[in-house]
Amino acid sequence: MTKYEVKQTAVSQLLAQVRSDSIAIPELQRPFVWKTSQVRDLMDSLYNGYPVGYLITWQSVGAKLKGGQVAKHQQILIDGQQRVTALRAAVDGQTVVDKNYAKKRIKIAFNPVTEEFETQSAAIKKSSTWIGDIAEFFSQTSQFTFVREYVERNPDVDPGQVERAINRLAAIQHAQVGVISLADDLDVETVAEIFVRINSKGVPLSSADFAMSKIATYGDEGRNLRKLIDYFCHLAVAPHAYEDIRDNDEEFAASEHLSKISWLKDQSVDLYNPSYTDMIRVAGMVGFSRGKASSLVSQLSGLDPATRKIDERLIPGAYQRFAGALDEFVRRYHFENFLMLIKSAGFIDADMITSKNALNFAYALYLRLRADRDLSEGERQRVVKRWFVLTLLTGRAVGSFETTWETDLRRISEQGALNYLKVLEESQLDDGFWTATLPQNLNTPSSRSPYFQTYLAARVVLGGRGFLSKTIKVSSMIEHRGDIHHIVPKNHLQKNGYPKSGDYNQVANFALTETAINIAIGDRPPAQYIPWVTEQIETGALRLGEISDAADLQENLVENAIPDFIGDVTAANYREFLAARRILMAALIRRYYDSL
Repeated sequence: MTKYEVKQTAVSQLLAQVRSDSIAIPELQRPFVWKTSQVRDLMDSLYNGYPVGYLITWQSVGAKLKGGQVAKHQQILIDGQQRVTALRAAVDGQTVVDKNYAKKRIKIAFNPVTEEFETQSAAIKKSSTWIGDIAEFFSQTSQFTFVREYVERNPDVDPGQVERAINRLAAIQHAQVGVISLADDLDVETVAEIFVRINSKGVPLSSADFAMSKIATYGDEGRNLRKLIDYFCHLAVAPHAYEDIRDNDEEFAASEHLSKISWLKDQSVDLYNPSYTDMIRVAGMVGFSRGKASSLVSQLSGLDPATRKIDERLIPGAYQRFAGALDEFVRRYHFENFLMLIKSAGFIDADMITSKNALNFAYALYLRLRADRDLSEGERQRVVKRWFVLTLLTGRAVGSFETTWETDLRRISEQGALNYLKVLEESQLDDGFWTATLPQNLNTPSSRSPYFQTYLAARVVLGGRGFLSKTIKVSSMIEHRGDIHHIVPKNHLQKNGYPKSGDYNQVANFALTETAINIAIGDRPPAQYIPWVTEQIETGALRLGEISDAADLQENLVENAIPDFIGDVTAANYREFLAARRILMAALIRRYYDSL
């Protein structure tokens, strides 16, 4: 089966196809990332007949064209957006969108005498020997008149040299660009594989990239849906860009979509900053119960799941469902309430969330359960929080997670969210998990592990204080970047048989501690500094922290999952300390999970 066609296309023909919308460039309203020097170098390469690489297009059945027509074979440009945009800027004089979403012109100048290209500057603009903007040259009607007027302005130049250079400049429009057209019946995975194999840079595109390209082909509606995704992701991390988007993208500002995300200009919560991949995944799960972006592309292409054939009549309905799912995603009430749910589960800082995929599924589940009238609001919140934590603890968002998601959504529909969650808990969070598997998972040096971060979330929810702190809560320490202290200090362990970082940096040796307490402990093992606390309880003279009551000390140790033999711990019994503490940490996480 022929998977692609290779052909040479003249620059003028390529630009004409873009102008007529028969080649769709999804990136037109995204920031142009090339430097002006790269645009200059592209024109120089075409002038000198150097190759400029292949463009890759993918046929899109059912795409909307200007005027409302439906294209049978519109091409989506999936590689080469920056080159084509550069050509449109330099040759056609089209504006580009900069990083602030402002439209601007890139003007490339040419000197027929030296045959050099440069970015237009004030000096070049004033010089008679430079053609200040080659787009103006390409728009002129008479090349002969252009040469004559140039020679009149510059009587000292060689007319023959100027004419030859101008002829070569004009020939840029006839320069050939290689285009690889992929067949319209290829699935997304095959397209991605071909792309990786034939792209000289070997830069892989994800299924989400193809989905974004597909979305943009559905006329004005598709372009604005794509922008809705792009702009939401951008505003989530850069709220100040709202005015740039509003003022510089008239098409989007005039649509119904800008008002849906305008609230982002006033928010500063960084707990969940979704990428376009995240938004596509969540919208796919909400609208179609599909976790893979490739499945979304199939839906938007009109693939009939029964016949496995394309039915263009299905395309409008698919876009309508997708648009509805995006509306649910970007709605302020939904987004902010979901974030409050995650915070109420103890994950109060973005650094605590080690899996964006776990967050994606939790948000999709939250949005879907809002339509479940059999659940109370409290039950919905409980399911979402528990599901999120269960996902982190069991690794359900790694590996073939998209297939797992689709299975979960199907079984939730069949059994109900509460019943299916109970099945998962009984099978994956049994006694063996809490007493054996989780303690073993806590045998890690990574403070970024989901198990340690879930432990910290448990500390937040259960209201515990920092290690040896009388009043300072763990939640406050996390919010203000408190110290993570080695309970058995690093230097003590290094000097006494534990030189490797994987030994002394065990998460079971970590505790959030006030800086002053950490400094006071220094390199001393617990067998030396815990007696200080005992002594200050007896004398009232504070030496390490402010705890001055024996019962309060014992409560603090329990809150921090510290074994009761902490006062005897040195490097000599460090292994026993770690093993005992992992069991206590796992038990604390279990108590926390049960409380959700």
